[in-house]
Formats: sequence, C-alpha cells, structure tokens
Amino acid sequence: MVEILVVDDRADIRLSLVVLLEQHGYSVKEADSPQQAQVSLKEHDIALILLDMNFNLDTTSGDEGLQFLNWMQQSNINLPVIAMTAWSNVDLVVQAMRLGATDFIDKPWKNRQLLNAIKQQLSLQVLSKENAGFKQQRNDKQHHQYQWQSSCMLQLFDELGTVAATNANILLTGENGTGKSELAQWIHNHSEQRDAPMVSVNMGAISSNLFESEMFGHIKGAFTDAKANRLGRFELAENSTLFLDEIANTPIEQQAKILRVLESGEYEVLGSSKTKFAKCRIISATNAEFSTLIQQEKFREDLYYRLNTIELRVPSLKERSVDIVSLSRYYIAGFCHKYKKTHCELSTSAENALVNYHWPGNLRELSHLIERAVLLNKTGVIDDTELRLTATAPTTELPLMTLKEAEISLINKALSQTDGNIPKAAVLIGLTKSSMYRRIEKYGLN
Repeated sequence: MVEILVVDDRADIRLSLVVLLEQHGYSVKEADSPQQAQVSLKEHDIALILLDMNFNLDTTSGDEGLQFLNWMQQSNINLPVIAMTAWSNVDLVVQAMRLGATDFIDKPWKNRQLLNAIKQQLSLQVLSKENAGFKQQRNDKQHHQYQWQSSCMLQLFDELGTVAATNANILLTGENGTGKSELAQWIHNHSEQRDAPMVSVNMGAISSNLFESEMFGHIKGAFTDAKANRLGRFELAENSTLFLDEIANTPIEQQAKILRVLESGEYEVLGSSKTKFAKCRIISATNAEFSTLIQQEKFREDLYYRLNTIELRVPSLKERSVDIVSLSRYYIAGFCHKYKKTHCELSTSAENALVNYHWPGNLRELSHLIERAVLLNKTGVIDDTELRLTATAPTTELPLMTLKEAEISLINKALSQTDGNIPKAAVLIGLTKSSMYRRIEKYGLN
C-alpha cells in the first residue's frame, strides 16, 4: 500500500487528510513538525509528502517549509512533495519549486483536486524510476560492450561516432547476423535522443492489412476489431529513434506511405482525418541488395534515397577474423555468468577451429554455438569437438609451390588477417609465438 506522509501542525487538518486518503486506499503517516517528519522518513517507506509550509500561528512566510525542502535536497531524498498553505504567494511557490516541491495546493483544498494531484505525482514518480532504470541498463550495457580490434570495425565505429549525434537517417547493410540491430541501438545510445527508448519494428513481419495500424496507429472503431485507440510506431518513437529492421521486406504497396512520412513528416492515424507530424530519427537495416530490388521494381528508388542519407556496410564475421577468438571468450564469460557456471576456456584446437570456420551465420551463429558449448561443457575447457563445426568453407586447389614458398605465403596471409599481430597470427596457423618469430626472422619478413 502506498504510504503518504502528512506534515502539518494542526491535528484537525491531519485528521481530515487521513480520513480522505484512507478512503481512497492510501496508508497515511502523520508528523506535526518538520523535525518529526525527518524521523518518519527514516523509519517508513514514504512515497509522497503533503507538506504544510507554515508551522507557527503568527508566521505566513513559509520559511519552515522551505527549510525542510532544503534539508531533503541536501539529504538527496528524491520524493514528490505537494506543498500546502493558506497563505500562498508567487514568491513562495517559486522558492518551493526550486527546492524540489513538485506541486502546490491552496488551503482549504478541494478533495478532487488534491486526489488528482497525488495520483499524478505518484505516476510521474513511477515513470521517473522506470526511466532511471532504463538509463542504468543502457549504461551497464555500454560499459560491458565488446571492444572490437579489427581495423574494419574500428573504421566503422569511427564513422558511426561521427554521425550518431546528428539527425541524419542511417541505413545499415550487411549479411544476416552481423549485428545490425545492436549497432542501431549503439547509434541511438550516442544520439541526442538517448534518454528515450528506441522503438523497433520488423518491417517484414507486418501483414499488409495491419500495416497502417501498426505504423500510424488507429482510433476506436476505425475497423471491425478496433475496440480501442492504438498508437502507431511513428508516434511511439516521438522525440526518439525509430528502427526499421528488414526495411527491404516492406511490401511495395506500402512503401509510398513510408516515403510520404520521410519526405514531409505527415501521416494520418487510421480512421482519423487529422494530420500528424512525425518527430523521430530513422535508422534502417537490411541484408538485401537494393540495386537488384530496384531493378526488379520490388523497392522504390526514391524511398531508398530517403533512407540512406548515410549508408554503412557492416562487415561479416570472417572479415573480422582478428576478433573471433577474443569475441568467443567474451561470449563465454557472458554465458558462464548467465548460467551460473564456473569459468570456461578455449583449447588451442578450439581456437584454430573457430578461426578457420567460414561463419555463414556471422555473430548470431557464433553466439549460439558458444552458448551451447558452455551449457554442455563439464571440464572447464571447451575443445574443438564440442564446437561441432562440421561445415567447411568452399576451398580452391592450391597452386604447386615449394614448401618454403607455401610457408611464406601462409605466414604473410596470417599476418595480413591479424593486422600484423604476430602472436595472433601464430594462433591462426597453429604455431607457438616463438616459432612464429623464428620463421619471420628466417625468411626476412617484415
């Protein structure tokens, strides 16, 4: 039950408030002075305070109430406070608000007005806590993000960092499973809209008959099953980011409706003739080749150009080979924590298998594979047999060459894939670090 603290020096006022509030389901604690209120705040889980501003019969300044508000502020007590006084004035209201009062009610109060003010302040407090929780989750996630090492990803994040704080529409392309959704969230978290949650929608999962309702909302009675008003994704994303995943799968007959919003910002809620204006930043993602879709008249060229103010390609996991082993360890740590298992390690053979695999499913496949290996592992060391990497990448026949030429070629390829990192290149071709250094020196390689 919600507990409200009533702070007033008059017993009859406190009694009236106790009766009113308990009739409406609240639990009430009483304090006849700011000093007693301080004690109550330490002993009870108070959700809201009704604070009289004057505690001496010959005083109308509100100084005692202001002092109590100042004490709350200094003590970092963040609770909604509705100030009450029979001697209100503009200056007192301004001072109280500056010190943290969230509303002001004149005495004698009107019951309905007071109850509405209490309900509103409690609702705002809940929203504030939810928002704080969202920010904490976002910050925690950002803090624990994997730090990419491959040059292609460092370059991508450099470009993302440049455009994230702008309002430019961004189109992310790349293979399935490369992490486009996570990158969209990263962009949002580093944008001016970061304090509001990002709104996502899978454009390929919306049936044509529900498209307008899903994207623009509907009013009650707009169609047979419209039994209540519904907010569309554009309105839900107001002053935030709208992420249009699988944008290339948008039905061709619905693309003109998205284009209109991107061009003019205008749209209508289904069943209403009133024009609304979208106020959100658009991030889109796809694994499709737009040039082919446009040529086949399956995607509008004008919509494509509206979406790709900035177009960025997300590299495949194979292009990030220098990250595969360290990323696998990052996933292992996360899944060990999730399933409350002791720490697992990768054997050398497992590391080699991970690097040599061609990863058609990219990050998604790697994550699922590591999760399964962690769940099934009993020894604390994950071997290559536990990874179950049965598929192999297509191979081409090697040209005939001497063993020396083959070894030099293999070393150079490993160094190239690891951006010149000799220890990591050694792991790729199954050598120890010292053996790798000896061969580099032997063949005079840079």
